[in-house]
Amino acid sequence: MSTENPANRNPVVNGALKLYVVLAYLFVFAPILASFVFSFNADRFPSIPLGGFSTEWYRAVASDPLVWEGLRNTLLVGVVVSVISTVLGFGAAYTDYRYNFLGKQIYLALALLPPTIPVVIMGLAMLAFLSRVNLSGDALAVIIAHVVICSPFAMAVIRLRLSQMDPSLEPAAWNLGASEWAAMRHVVIPFCRPAILGALFVTMAVSFDEFAIAWFVSGLNETLPVKVLGFLQGQVSPRINAIGSFVFVTTMTLLILAQLLLGRPDATKKENAS
Repeated sequence: MSTENPANRNPVVNGALKLYVVLAYLFVFAPILASFVFSFNADRFPSIPLGGFSTEWYRAVASDPLVWEGLRNTLLVGVVVSVISTVLGFGAAYTDYRYNFLGKQIYLALALLPPTIPVVIMGLAMLAFLSRVNLSGDALAVIIAHVVICSPFAMAVIRLRLSQMDPSLEPAAWNLGASEWAAMRHVVIPFCRPAILGALFVTMAVSFDEFAIAWFVSGLNETLPVKVLGFLQGQVSPRINAIGSFVFVTTMTLLILAQLLLGRPDATKKENAS
């Protein structure tokens, strides 16, 4: 008996679903595309038709020392946060994979909780805590806040990869004389390498884009998204379109790299199949 879904045989349903997907993507990406187009507009204000093609606003951004300062802070925070978040995420995911203990569900719920908290509440909580320990307004404060937000993403990515690993691989390595650290280094980490690299890119992208919490805790060490918020106060600067286009392209590049790594065929499966 055929188990094919009837919807797959109905061209009207297929066409409607494809149209829905296209409209959803247009709804999401149309404002970003408009910002990208207007970033090359010669006029100061966005208008149709365009006043002419110009890279003036990109040159203005490139010559602004405040933008470069924000970009340096963003890159510094992003790199440090991605490394720390991935290490913490790997440890949390491996704990969930290897061990069974009382309260494990509570552990998972708490570990994955931060991204579900509204950013304003999280920002205020971080500001209150970091001010109490005299770290508010420092770049370290942004790093700590972003690690809290980004670690669950790294945990989720690596946890998914670990769920695909044969549970007998580590015990087999132990039976062959490997210590727990040797099994971790030669079995678990190589198997999780695509997910670890993917988690690095995902967490860097999340940190690169985040501005609400950074706005609360950064002080004078503003990241690039916080700088953009400053440009919006009191004026409509066309440089925002140029900066926004740069941030979007950078974020999409990081996410595409992560997706390529996570979607890469498993080399071990290929070897077993051959």
